[in-house]
Amino acid sequence: MKLLGLTQRVENIKQYHERRDCLDQRWSALAYALGFLPVPLPNVPASEAGKLAESLNLNAIILTGGNSLTTAPERDAFEIALLDWSRHKKIPIVGVCRGLQMINHYFGGNLSAIEGHVATRHFIEFKGCWEKHSTREVNSFHDWGVFKSNLAKDLEVLATHSDGSIEALAHPQEKITGIMWHPEREKKFESADLELLKGLLL
Repeated sequence: MKLLGLTQRVENIKQYHERRDCLDQRWSALAYALGFLPVPLPNVPASEAGKLAESLNLNAIILTGGNSLTTAPERDAFEIALLDWSRHKKIPIVGVCRGLQMINHYFGGNLSAIEGHVATRHFIEFKGCWEKHSTREVNSFHDWGVFKSNLAKDLEVLATHSDGSIEALAHPQEKITGIMWHPEREKKFESADLELLKGLLL
């Protein structure tokens, strides 16, 4: 079975004086639905990220959601190093919500505050090489977004919301893609999401 690396959010548990790596159990269920064995990745020092990924012999990686950028510096550094490793090894990597934001940041883009995108649903329109996909409704759980004005120059737009915010992006020459909605948070996984992710990760 192929191995899918899943990055983890950082939670600061003040009553125990602990910083914990956490992962929603739905990510494991989604990994299995995609035909992968889930491998949660701890936020080790950036200098160890490549060694960790190499030793696990990962076949693909998802940068999961949670934590705004800069609020968990150890996670930021780990994911940047993981992007370096995956590019060098040509391993597919998909960013979800924060993961898309990290990909845009990694390539030199910025974020903008956005309203009306937290705990709601809305329609997105597919662009470019994803234009063949039908417009559809997705969930939304973010208050920071990417617009054309702050998109990294090396990335292309694959889906947008009606307010102009980017709902999916990718590097045109590398196996790096980001989506803003959360496939793992659907009560029943959407067949369109499973098909899309399999195409990106397998």
